[in-house]
Amino acid sequence: MTWKPSPGGVLELDSVSGGYDGSPVVRGVSLRVEAGESVAVLGASGSGKTTMLRMIAGLHPVSSGRILLDGRRIDRLSAQRRGIGLVPQQGALFPHLDVAHNVGFGLVPPGPLARWRGRAERAERVREVLDLVRLADRAGDRPSQLSGGQQQRVALARALAPGAGLILLDEPFSALDAALRGAVRAEVAALLAEAGATSILVTHDRSEAMATADRVAVLIDGELAQVDTPERLYHHPVSRGVADLSGETVALPATATGATAETVLGTVPLDSPAEGRGTVLWRPESLEVRGVEAAGLDVGYDDEEIRGHAVCTAVEFGGARTLVRMRFDGTDQICAVPVPTGQRVGAGSRLAVRPLRPAVFHAV
Repeated sequence: MTWKPSPGGVLELDSVSGGYDGSPVVRGVSLRVEAGESVAVLGASGSGKTTMLRMIAGLHPVSSGRILLDGRRIDRLSAQRRGIGLVPQQGALFPHLDVAHNVGFGLVPPGPLARWRGRAERAERVREVLDLVRLADRAGDRPSQLSGGQQQRVALARALAPGAGLILLDEPFSALDAALRGAVRAEVAALLAEAGATSILVTHDRSEAMATADRVAVLIDGELAQVDTPERLYHHPVSRGVADLSGETVALPATATGATAETVLGTVPLDSPAEGRGTVLWRPESLEVRGVEAAGLDVGYDDEEIRGHAVCTAVEFGGARTLVRMRFDGTDQICAVPVPTGQRVGAGSRLAVRPLRPAVFHAV
């Protein structure tokens, strides 16, 4: 028998709030996740993202609002009756059980999702999901015999096995070393897509959120600040907080007048008209930086192209990208910017800075 994906469920959060000891942690969150969609909830420590996931899973009470799965209200149901699969941090596999028994744990009656009542049916279901995660040949191994990435795939198989309409992933890659993390998260994302699962991943890692999700929901102080595709979130953040969470930023004070703003780099174009005082934001790759060893040195720009100057206060070599700390008019900025081949930049170097694309403006 081959793997037959269970239909992904539609999740709706309607003005959901929750907290601890009367203190709100999640405040009025409304979010709809479509069937088969992957959404990452991105937030800093203490933002409420884990509490939000626990409320969806039924592990923490909702103080107000509603949670619906396929139109059925589930926030009043116990965790066991919600039909949701959970991949916890570090997988949380049973060390005394082999891979097959870990995966089949949720299939044993009287579990609410245990549609595979017979022993032969359960064994076949385990084989199906182990085939899906490419671990059929490790069915008899204990978790201690697997790599970190393989353990995460077993945890995913266990969540998928009962046919849950929604899969929740609680920072599942945080325990993996950096060299392994990227490959495992790509593999898990591909497996979820192949399974047709609706999924929510909570993470503080922006690269993880941006690389694996169809949409990213940014949670700041318990409130959804922006829900968008990774591309729009990166290029059009609605606030400084969203910009900082979704990527490296260069931020400078500015005064906007229509399509342009005045900054220490001179007059710069804006991506949309604005008025008043505020901050302009660029992603580091939107700025071109060249070293100026002495006043009057030809840096390859026409005079009118040089928008402004900065002073380099520190450099950290990073291969194709170099981490450059720059001071603009007394304001330090830390950003990874590509430095042209042959340009020598060090502490104390004057830097010619030119924006390559319009800035995003946020009013004070």
